[in-house]
Amino acid sequence: MPGIVIVGVQWGDEGKGKATDLLGERTDWVVKFNGGNNAGHTVVIGGEKYALHLLPSGILSPGVNAVIGNGVVIDLEVLFQELDALGARGIDTSKLRVSANAHVITHYHRTLDKVTERFLGKRQIGTTGRGIGPAYADKINRVGIRVQDLFDESILRQKVEAALDQKNHLLVKIFNRRAISADEIVEDLLSYADRVRPMVCDTGLLLNDALDRGEVVVFEGGQATMLDVDHGTYPFVTSSSATAGGAATGSGVGPNRLDRIVGIVKAYTTRVGAGPFPTELFDEKGEWLRKTGFEYGTTTGRLRRTGWYDAPITRYATRVNGITDLVMTKLDVLTGLDEIPVCVAYDVDGTRFEEVPVNQTDFHHAKPIYETFPGWSEDITGVRRFEDLPQTAQDYVLALEEMSNTRISVIGVGPARDAVIVRHDLVD
Repeated sequence: MPGIVIVGVQWGDEGKGKATDLLGERTDWVVKFNGGNNAGHTVVIGGEKYALHLLPSGILSPGVNAVIGNGVVIDLEVLFQELDALGARGIDTSKLRVSANAHVITHYHRTLDKVTERFLGKRQIGTTGRGIGPAYADKINRVGIRVQDLFDESILRQKVEAALDQKNHLLVKIFNRRAISADEIVEDLLSYADRVRPMVCDTGLLLNDALDRGEVVVFEGGQATMLDVDHGTYPFVTSSSATAGGAATGSGVGPNRLDRIVGIVKAYTTRVGAGPFPTELFDEKGEWLRKTGFEYGTTTGRLRRTGWYDAPITRYATRVNGITDLVMTKLDVLTGLDEIPVCVAYDVDGTRFEEVPVNQTDFHHAKPIYETFPGWSEDITGVRRFEDLPQTAQDYVLALEEMSNTRISVIGVGPARDAVIVRHDLVD
């Protein structure tokens, strides 16, 4: 099975980097196919913690070819900051390849992101302010800047001037900010051209050739299903396709090349930013989950909202993505709880919903219907076989598996790289 997609099941931060890293030794290629530096992966290797924002986490595995696909929007300053930081720690990043068709985040995208969010006031979406949304908007409006444009100064200048014709009116007349000069943007982008040039190629061709040779290609999604621009809790979503379908459009391979879809889900639920969250906890249990699970954004440092496991969301993600396997992370965080509630359905004004309501208003008003499971007190961070887990922990996992309509193949029991229980191989 050479084509494996990894996607988040909830609202992100589920531990996708850990899953990619788990596959690392048998992986030939890892592709980031959506998003930008608005999402983060934290990977722990040999006691060393690595926080990645733009680079695919597979870049930490020796021998793996890392690719940034056409579906990504790239902040070149962040790209080289990350590469330099990894290089300083002895990580070889020479195999990184970047799609010529990937779009570039500019200074004006970051500026517009921040001022627009402030302008929304109480209607804020909760963006990271890193220019991701405005860059994708330009892509759809066909006024975006692509990586390949950096290699033709004349075309680059034309595109920047065309984009700023409209944006400067917005900045000056609506947001009371200074106009941005085209010279400033062009000079900044050209400063990266020579360094990025050796990395740039037709990554779609590269990946299709690799698949033809039977090599294992892992497509690593940013954000998660409930943040997908089409299938998430719109408008409180990201601006890209974070579901499995985005792996094909964001990398340049056909959907028939995707053999296995792996969904990453926490043993509870978190969310960063605004938007509905039925199982959110506002009491001491929510704060306990946050502190015990260290639920702070890798990219922003913002406190993550915390809540109990939501089975309808997992079923929804399984259906939308065609998930074949689940990787459940952070089961160890629940250690010490006497009881663990699980949302099995919703109550919306007296009506029971077994699935995620299609109507946005209904989902905003959904109240969780819980089933409670007994907890465990034993330390499970050293457990490597499912049958060695406390019986109540086994029962919890098996119950969630049944509710999810797909198998739980891997269970994370700690932050370390090897702190996993493998029930089913993700590659064979």
